[in-house]
Amino acid sequence: MRISVSRKSTKIYPNSKRVVARFFINGSERAKSIILKVSRMPDDQMEIFFSQILREFSRRHRNITRIFERHVNRLKPFFEELDIAFDEMNLHRRLLIGSYFTMEYAVESAAFFNPSMVEDMDQSGLEAGQKRVIISFRAVGEGHISSIVFRRAIIDAQNEVHLQDAGKYIDEPEIYRDAVYEKKTFFQKAASIKLPTKIRSEIARDLTDAFEYEDLKQVIRRLQLQYADQVEIIQHLEKILWLANSFYEINFSLDTDISDRVIFPHSDAENRGIEDARFVKFTEDDGTVVYYATYTAFDGVSIQPMLLETKDFYHFHIMPLYGAGAQNKNLALFPRKINGKYAMLSRIDGINNYVVFSDNLNVWENPVKLHEPRHPWSFVQVGNCGSPIETKDGWLLIMHGVGPMRQYSISACLLELEHPEREIEQLQEPLLVPLESEREGYVPNVVYSCGSLVHNGELIIPYGMSDYAASFASVPLQRLLDAIKNSN
Repeated sequence: MRISVSRKSTKIYPNSKRVVARFFINGSERAKSIILKVSRMPDDQMEIFFSQILREFSRRHRNITRIFERHVNRLKPFFEELDIAFDEMNLHRRLLIGSYFTMEYAVESAAFFNPSMVEDMDQSGLEAGQKRVIISFRAVGEGHISSIVFRRAIIDAQNEVHLQDAGKYIDEPEIYRDAVYEKKTFFQKAASIKLPTKIRSEIARDLTDAFEYEDLKQVIRRLQLQYADQVEIIQHLEKILWLANSFYEINFSLDTDISDRVIFPHSDAENRGIEDARFVKFTEDDGTVVYYATYTAFDGVSIQPMLLETKDFYHFHIMPLYGAGAQNKNLALFPRKINGKYAMLSRIDGINNYVVFSDNLNVWENPVKLHEPRHPWSFVQVGNCGSPIETKDGWLLIMHGVGPMRQYSISACLLELEHPEREIEQLQEPLLVPLESEREGYVPNVVYSCGSLVHNGELIIPYGMSDYAASFASVPLQRLLDAIKNSN
């Protein structure tokens, strides 16, 4: 018999009005042609046209001229090629050029789903029984490109979820690449892409103990010419550049509301999307708190598990995950170390759940199978629905299963606290299956979550509806735990 679950009335749908002004370029020759045309416009025509652009778009963005300036600055090499003195050009003319290399992108126009919920750092000013939370979502826009967006909410004493209104503007962050790479550490990480020893030695030989990205790029380009007729080696060399490009930091302005912050794909590994971030509030051994999120980077062909780290949701550090245990999708960190090691759930084969332990947050080896699909509603595959939750009875793992008609359901199981690779028991029936009103969307017949939490004795489950919208459900925690323990 299935457990009774309370569905919340709150529903969140994609909003095509929420746009971000992104850099846009369509080839170097066309770019130079545009620069030349604008540079030759008569002053009066240029000023009239620039004023028109400001009238149309100033109310749609926090500081549109700052955006134009940032984008035109990226074009400086073209100015040099055209022998145009960038710094001597009239500011309005430069900004007008910047506007031609700016496009509005509706971040969530297609879908807004697969939420993950964590406790907010700030719990001040609340009434008894309330909790402030941060919810991340997978937002999908034009071209089915996914990004991470946020909302703040308050869960009240009755466990109703009250979303804060979204801000008026969306901002992209400043991006910072790692300036210097330490050779020994970098090539330890590069081992995950199985670069032949001979090639790895050739690359390392020509790099100093501390090298920059441009140094690496020069070495790679030379070897690409040397091995131009060996396709496999060329692919490995491209992966090395891709690896170096996958480490970066992003910083949002302190005057942005959390709903105005979007983490858009930035590295080559994720240029077709950032999928299904699973956030967790992680407590270090000394009691300090840091927020991590695992997510899937997609480049249009292959996927790469990634890790995001933040303490304040303004500043984020992005890095790839490696190793035999960090393959495929569906990675989720435990909220603390277990027996002195980090622990993570994974699904390396696309079918079964695994547990992996590591001394290093970036490298995950020796995965241990936790369980395989056991029940008819999950015979196709199982996976996690976010980081496990620690309870007195064990680690509560919210999981999903895929069954007939590729229907996704949400269920739960318990793992041993000190040995989470050992399952205590799991529900025989799902907790959540798609209602008739939830079946239609980009991917029909799906309910899916990326992270729940416990409040006022209830498990609060944010969930996506058929890869289109999102909602919430809750179930008394002790009732759920007892049902799992009595499932055999």
